[in-house]
Formats: sequence, C-alpha cells, structure tokens
Amino acid sequence: MVKNRRYQEEEYGLGVRHWQTFLYFFALTVAYAQRVNLSVAVVAMTDAAAANINFPEYDWPEKTKSLLLSSFFWGYVITQVPSGQLARKFGGKITLLTGLSICSVLNILTPLFADWGGWQLVCALRVVEGLCQGVVFPSIHTLISTWVPPNERPVLGTCAYTGNQFGTIVMLATSGLLASSSAGWPSIFYISGGVGCVWSVFFFIWGASSPAEYKRISPEERKMIELAQASESTSEHPKEKLHTPWLSFFTSPAFLALIIAHSANNWGFWTLLTEIPSYMKNVLGKDIKSNALLSALPYFAMFCMSFVFSAIATLLNKRNCISTVVSRKLFNSLGLWVPMCALIGLAYVDADQSNLAVILLTVTVGFNGACYLGFQINHIDLSPNFAGILMGITNCVGNIMSIIAPLLVGFIVTNEQDVEQWRIVFFIAAAIYLVGNGLFIIFGRASVQPWNDPPAKHRRNSTPQVESQH
Repeated sequence: MVKNRRYQEEEYGLGVRHWQTFLYFFALTVAYAQRVNLSVAVVAMTDAAAANINFPEYDWPEKTKSLLLSSFFWGYVITQVPSGQLARKFGGKITLLTGLSICSVLNILTPLFADWGGWQLVCALRVVEGLCQGVVFPSIHTLISTWVPPNERPVLGTCAYTGNQFGTIVMLATSGLLASSSAGWPSIFYISGGVGCVWSVFFFIWGASSPAEYKRISPEERKMIELAQASESTSEHPKEKLHTPWLSFFTSPAFLALIIAHSANNWGFWTLLTEIPSYMKNVLGKDIKSNALLSALPYFAMFCMSFVFSAIATLLNKRNCISTVVSRKLFNSLGLWVPMCALIGLAYVDADQSNLAVILLTVTVGFNGACYLGFQINHIDLSPNFAGILMGITNCVGNIMSIIAPLLVGFIVTNEQDVEQWRIVFFIAAAIYLVGNGLFIIFGRASVQPWNDPPAKHRRNSTPQVESQH
C-alpha cells in the first residue's frame, strides 16, 4: 500500500489519460449538442417567420412540442442500466462509440423524417436517439474509473463533464443563427450530426477502454494508473469477475441518497434546458437570434464556474482542509441550493424585467456546475468497480424526471406568456432541489462501500481482462 500511495502522489504531468479525458469531453459535447438541438430548432420549425420562411413550418401546439422534447428520454432511460453492464463487460470504448455514431447518423436524418412523417416520426426518431445515447454516461463513468487515478478524478472528471455545457453552449448560441441563415433550421441537425461522425472516427482511432489496451502509453504512466487504482480494491481476487451486488446497491442509504440527488438535479436542469428558449421568446420577448444567445449564456456561466469550483476543490484537497465527504456535500449544496434561491427569485420577476430574469437564470444554471464535484463523481467514490452500473441506475431514475418535467410544463403552461404559470414551474423545481440535496447531506457518503468488493465468481473459462480495468 505504501508503494501504491507513492504512485498516487507523484506528479506525472500530461499523459495519455489526459488525451482520453479530452476525447470524453468532446463525446459529451457531441452528445449534448444533439440532445438539445431540438429545443431551439423547434422554435424555428413552428414559426418560420421568426427564422427563414423558405423552409417548412409545422403547426405543432405546445403539448406536442413538450412531447417531442421529452421523447428523447423515453429511450434514454431504457438503456442506462444495461449500458453499465455492457461497458463493464466489453469496455467503455465499444459502447460509447457505437451509441454516439448511430445517434449522429440519426441526427442528420431528422429533417427528412420531419418531412416524411411529421411530429410522429420525429418523436420515434428521438426515442431511438435516446436509446443510443443511454450508453454515454455509464460508459464514460466506466472509462474514468479505469483511466483516471483517484486523486485526479475531481479535476479530470470535471474537465470531461464540462463537455455537457460546451455542447449546450455551442448549440444554443449557434442554432438561432443557423436557423436564420440560408441553410435554415435543417442545418442545425446536419452540423450536429456531422460533427458527431467526425468525433466517431477520432475515437475509433485513438480511444481505448483501458491503459492495457492503449499501445502507445508509457510503462510509467500505465503502472502509476494501475497501482493507484489497486489501492481502492480490497478483493483478494481482483482479476476475477466480480458478482454484481444488486441487492446491496438498493439497500445502501448512501446510494439511495445519490439517486435522489441525481433525480433532483435532473428535474431542475432539464426543466430549464428544454424550456428556456420558450420562456425567452414568449415571456421576455426575445427574437430567435438573441433568444439563442441568451439561452446559451447560463450554460456558458456553468462551463466557466465548473472550472472555478474544480480549482477550489483542488486547493482544499491539497491543503487537507476538509474531508472528501464534506467536499462532496459542500459542492452539491452550492450546485442545488443556490439555484433553488435563484429560482424562487425568478418566480417573482415581472415580464418587463428581462435583464434581471436573465441574471437569475444565469446564476441558477451557473452554480449548478458545482454538482460535478458533488453527486456526479460520487458513484466512483462509492464503488470504483461498479461506477458505470451505478451511474446507469441513477441516470435511469434521474432521467425519468427529465421525461416528466417537460410534460408537466406543457400541462401547467397553457398560456406561454402568463408569468403566473411559469412561476409554478419555478417553485416546483426549487422545492425538488431543496429536498434532493437535503437527503444527500444527511445520508450521502464518499468512502468506498463494502459491496465494492463482493465475493468473486470462480469460473474456469472466465476472462480476467475486463476486471483488470477496474
């Protein structure tokens, strides 16, 4: 263990693990660009006069639009848990590459499907895209637990997951311009799908499921990663296939608190992400170009604040100011309770106070970036061996919230220009933030749980390569 600790603490500078993190960052950039493109595109698709009248316009009411925006998550939740198992068995590279490459092709086909089958076919397409993207977070969590030493996970994990915001920023900021251009709203889908295809080629060539599979990694870096990760396991048979302790997962207060925190975050995050363009247009009166830029502003703040919080966490860690569990709860509180207060303030903003509304939205989403150092990385804290499966479970439950939230907005907001109706939406999100983080503070943990190393299954023909990644 002393030797392992030495490898954890030594500084090795930039290496292959950083290059892999960079690829994960762009994977999430692509995934989120494809995930949110419909949020702004649907504004142009249903109001050609606001963008480019030379392209098709569809008469879709608000409930239909809410249905379309939530349909992605119908498929998304189905593949979460199986993806964690598949990533563990076949490697995160295979699952991540397969899911995103197929989703990229489907994005390119979206305008054609809208022309052929209207909202029904687009809805079906979004469900399939959700099925494909269900592999993303379980795969990346598995890859991070495999590639990144424990002491580097807060920083490199944050760097990878800020791809969420970068993809959101780029898509929200450019989609209004693309919709108003000579290429029209179809270009939103062509470009996001095309970039995804390019990423797939890069990841096929340079991605790897583990240091052992990457031929160009230095022996020193590989040894450092493997020894650092070995210190997390107490199993006497680390190379044998471990039995997945499903019952232990769902009887662990720490993991149940993690599920609730993840669900609370998703409710607020996706309520805002899918509905901000409509709120900007109908309540604040912004046209599609300024709407797109202002809709991107909160996520730009989140992108920047994620690095600020990461730097603070690194400083606190180096100085041993607070324990890991206090750090997780502190940053999760910043990520959920500060937005909660801002949402309550936003509920009382009048329609003519557009600047204040934008500021509060920016604070709400910007501080949410602290959650990358809270619940988002907590799966790996609890169980490095099963981090991908844990992420699959929490993301599955959490994204049921992502389905319900836009649908509930569609039922509550019958008049898109009614501030009172939007106030109810903001109050609900604030209340969910309050309860979710409160339970995480009470029951959350940041130590490796006993069920991380269950009894190994002894099989004569078992293949140890997969488990050596963990």
